[in-house]
Amino acid sequence: RYVVVTHCHADHIYGLQVLQATGARIVGHVGCRDYLASDTARLRLQASREELFPWIDEHTRLVAPDLWLGEGGRDEELTLRIGRSEFVVRHAGPSHTPEDLVVHALDTGVLFAGDIVFRGRVPFVGQADSRRWISALDRLLALKPTLLVPGHGPVSEQPADDLALTRDYLRYLRQTMGEAAANLEPFDEAYARTDWSRYAALPLF
Repeated sequence: RYVVVTHCHADHIYGLQVLQATGARIVGHVGCRDYLASDTARLRLQASREELFPWIDEHTRLVAPDLWLGEGGRDEELTLRIGRSEFVVRHAGPSHTPEDLVVHALDTGVLFAGDIVFRGRVPFVGQADSRRWISALDRLLALKPTLLVPGHGPVSEQPADDLALTRDYLRYLRQTMGEAAANLEPFDEAYARTDWSRYAALPLF
């Protein structure tokens, strides 16, 4: 019935045309609009068709959502009713991206967190708003989910631990590198003096 686009990074939006063709309605945040209409998105898809063929091919295209959250600065939350179940779609950005959405299944307590949570690995920060990302993770912790479906990694049966791991990494990153930036310390020196032992063994560190 519905496909919720948690954010508009390529690894989360390629293939939407197949789901849309089955009749599913695509749900996304208005923060996706600029990216979907950009040369960056077009060129990225063109490169992916060459580099990731046959998984990404000439049939893969950029798909605009059918339902937009955040239209005119309103509607930052949407309830989808499927059978007897209710799923609350909430805007959690700007965090990992400006358009982050999460989905909370009210009857089961399952939380679909998108790339707000990278389970068992270091998150991709990129152009993220790390301060607001930390606040978003605190809000998700307050929901006390029963299960967590992260954007990357397997389903978590310890949602609080995995939410906290991403949050604590971002806090540590802001603290240590923020001090270095404030002191105009060269990156290599700041990196070398920082104790990364809690995170260095994680994938993609």
